[in-house]
Amino acid sequence: MRIGELSRRTGVSVPTIKFYVREGLLPAGELTSPNQASYGETHVQRLRLIRALLDVGGLSVAGVRGVVTAVDDAEQPVHKVLGAATDPLVPRYEREPGDGIEEARKRVAGLIAARGWHADPSSPAADALAVAIVALDDLGHGRFVEVLATYADAAEGVARADLDYVARHVAREELVESAVVGTVLGDAIFSSLRRLAHMDASDSTFGRTARGGGAE
Repeated sequence: MRIGELSRRTGVSVPTIKFYVREGLLPAGELTSPNQASYGETHVQRLRLIRALLDVGGLSVAGVRGVVTAVDDAEQPVHKVLGAATDPLVPRYEREPGDGIEEARKRVAGLIAARGWHADPSSPAADALAVAIVALDDLGHGRFVEVLATYADAAEGVARADLDYVARHVAREELVESAVVGTVLGDAIFSSLRRLAHMDASDSTFGRTARGGGAE
């Protein structure tokens, strides 16, 4: 297909497609003449992946480049590629030394060890969790970590569901893309479900009082 048809099928403008090619996010089309190129279904799929990472995942162009580079790396074991592909999806935070971050990192490392997780305590995800714990402490809500085990239980269940879904894909590229998209869209889905559950829990806990009800 020509670039115009690729644009129509994906809803991505021609200038944007050309930008993605220049930035290394999208493979160039196959030249059919000096000024014409042909694109295939792999380009359609890759454009959809790029848009999901940018629009839903909120990644930067550089972050998307890191993800698609990992997706295209056929030499690495799948486990390592999954890590390389999903690490850019974790928010990065910076804190000055001496503000409690080292103690929080130890707490996160202890949590990982206690649960028997095969996870790197120095990974971006672990550091993001440590920063969140420090933020809670700074706001005077350090006791919120009392529910950390409950969060971890839920995270284990969701992670298993994610990977069980991914494992059903046979092709290597499909497997990695599924893990990335599942992480990005899965985060959005889980966040939305959590908000809906909050509405129900809030109504059960506080709504009755607000409506004038009392304990029976």
